[in-house]
Amino acid sequence: MNHGSDRRKVTARGAMLIDSDLDWTGLGENSPFETASGRPVAASRGRGAAWFLEAGGRPCVLKHYRRGGLMARALRDRYLWLGEARVRSFAEFELLAALCALALPVPRPLAARYERAWGGLIYRCDLITERIPDARPLSEWLSEAALPEERWRRIGATVGRLHQARVDHADLNAHNLLIDHQGLVSVIDFDRGRVRGAPGRWMGRNLARLERSLHKIARSLPAERFTPVTWSWLLAGYASG
Repeated sequence: MNHGSDRRKVTARGAMLIDSDLDWTGLGENSPFETASGRPVAASRGRGAAWFLEAGGRPCVLKHYRRGGLMARALRDRYLWLGEARVRSFAEFELLAALCALALPVPRPLAARYERAWGGLIYRCDLITERIPDARPLSEWLSEAALPEERWRRIGATVGRLHQARVDHADLNAHNLLIDHQGLVSVIDFDRGRVRGAPGRWMGRNLARLERSLHKIARSLPAERFTPVTWSWLLAGYASG
């Protein structure tokens, strides 16, 4: 496994990656995870549980990986150990680091860890990323007001940039697109994401997943919040991105 600029540290029950540009000197064995303090993310969606926190003097987000679907009730946050290269938090850390190096609008990964249990047969894992300042999910913005055309085009252009870089987001939805008060768009939650070798059907699947998400949110909102016209604005931005 190539960790690039991060550094790997063995812990009592597993291992941890830490961005080598940050100074975690003097923190405990599992820091910044064990020393972090914060509050749950009220708008946390999907499979992971997330908390806003301060770690290493920076505003961050900690995600604890949890299962979805039928396996969630039985295994919750436990994953079968298939080697360090298959650890979910390490894979997302690696991907985010690569995307940051390309100056794509994603959060910077700060630390990742896993801890093994049951004789090493299963593991649990976590990821800490830098918090994107003053940004809220697209779903929250839509719950408050209709977005102007320029905002929809910018959202589409952001997705277009990812696709131009061959980035396949496994769960592109209105909760994973963040917008700040200046209208800048960022993308989060790259669990199971990957960089593809070439364009393909996966790009259409990403867009279809986003459209389904927006339709689902719009069911409980005024009709003008998401319409065929607003979707066309997003696609226009995507084509130009």
